[in-house]
Amino acid sequence: MKLGVLFSGGKDSCYAAYKAKIRNNELVCLITLESSNPDSYMFHTPSIKKTKTQAEAMGLPLITVKTKGEKEKELEDLEKALKQAIKKYKIEGVVAGAIASQYQYDRVQKICNKLKIEAYTPLWKKDELEYLNELIDNKFKVIIVGVAAHPLDDKWLGKEINRDFVDKAIDLNNKHHIHIAGEGGEFETFVLNCPLFKRPLKVVSSKATGKGHAWKMEIEVE
Repeated sequence: MKLGVLFSGGKDSCYAAYKAKIRNNELVCLITLESSNPDSYMFHTPSIKKTKTQAEAMGLPLITVKTKGEKEKELEDLEKALKQAIKKYKIEGVVAGAIASQYQYDRVQKICNKLKIEAYTPLWKKDELEYLNELIDNKFKVIIVGVAAHPLDDKWLGKEINRDFVDKAIDLNNKHHIHIAGEGGEFETFVLNCPLFKRPLKVVSSKATGKGHAWKMEIEVE
């Protein structure tokens, strides 16, 4: 099946795309919604403009649609982006990295039903510990680019998701009920390398902004 990928540059959309690929689907384009609202209900925002560099590393064309990120209205922009992908790349379905957000899952499904394409969600309801271990086993290099929950702070920015991170995430879950895969928005990620990339990316500069337990890191990659 020809698939587009709802692509944020984070671990969930990348890993969902990887799962789709190894199940013999054809990835034909990436689709990024660039939200001006950092608190969008639907779309990831830290370092979102760097998806262009990731698309180049994957050798895939990228459709980018800007959105104000207003609740529910942003879905019209998502529909517009999917229509572009259908027209230009003849996609038959779209990959989404939803794991536990019923809000996101339902809305992607509704738009896909309207456009008569399939919503492909290979991570839906996946066990979060199993998921993080699969990321590591499959050589995904993923860093933290945003945090938004106590007791996380700016010291977590730039950390790589590895075995040590998983152990700390389990501890945070036990003590503070933080979802170990960040599905509640506790942290956001950026993928520097994975099996879909033709070359790894590296961070050449970064700038952190925020306060308390809400921080984001904008990065430059090459």
